[in-house]
Amino acid sequence: MVTETMMPVNGIQVCLETFGEPTDAPLLLLAGDASPMDWWDDEFCRRLAAGGRFVIRYDHRDTGRSTSYPAGATAYSGADLLDDAVGVLDALRVPAAHLVGFSLGGALAQRIAVHHPERVLSLTLMATSAGGAGSETAPVTVGGPVTVVAGTVTAGIRTVEAAPITDETDWSNRKAAVARMIAEVRDHGGPFTPDEPQLRRLAERIFDRSADLAATRLNHRLAGYGPPVRDLLGAIETRTVVLHGTLDRFFPAEHPEELARCIPNARLVWLDGVGHEFPPRAVWDQVLHEILH
Repeated sequence: MVTETMMPVNGIQVCLETFGEPTDAPLLLLAGDASPMDWWDDEFCRRLAAGGRFVIRYDHRDTGRSTSYPAGATAYSGADLLDDAVGVLDALRVPAAHLVGFSLGGALAQRIAVHHPERVLSLTLMATSAGGAGSETAPVTVGGPVTVVAGTVTAGIRTVEAAPITDETDWSNRKAAVARMIAEVRDHGGPFTPDEPQLRRLAERIFDRSADLAATRLNHRLAGYGPPVRDLLGAIETRTVVLHGTLDRFFPAEHPEELARCIPNARLVWLDGVGHEFPPRAVWDQVLHEILH
């Protein structure tokens, strides 16, 4: 049974959960774009805790049970998502933590390491890119039409414009939303992606914990990812490992290779047969080893 705690962070309510002993070294899990903490598998978290870590996972704002906003009415930016991660550590009175980030979470982890280096014990960057997550033009799925967000960067700030095109997914309908989440995971994954029954249980849990999935998916993309930090990655001194699936089509091989070059002494470790997905069970031993050692 998942035990959740609501805590005030930066003027909002953030839903979080911890595993393990508070006296162990803290480890903060940062989920991907529009992804609640559920994507970090419960057993994966327990195994991290068994490895001597005090594991913290949380719902980004606008995901899960954290504070949500109406679709298109984002009252926050990518910089706020970064501040929320640091705020979670503050709320738990954690001075510094090992950071493990997937996709957008990896982008946030990079920014924390650049702007708050004293809060970072180590970096594990999964399925992400140097200084950011997502391309200049990325599809955003909402309840009803898809919105394509065209991004531009001016003075380090990402601005967006939205233009609707047709999509029939109704994110307020549990059956339709669950089916779409399952299809997306399988499309982005590989031979080790969980089977349909397991994905269905997870997608149903995510739907039931979410206030408004359509708003979640649109608002995170509208928020952007904050000012670019690619040129600042060379200042990172903490131990860094870059984990990347060999079948990741969202961020092809040049992305992790560049990321590993930008961060001094970073190690690039390939996950064979893995797509753009949270680590599937087949590679847990490899991933856990890289995180814990």
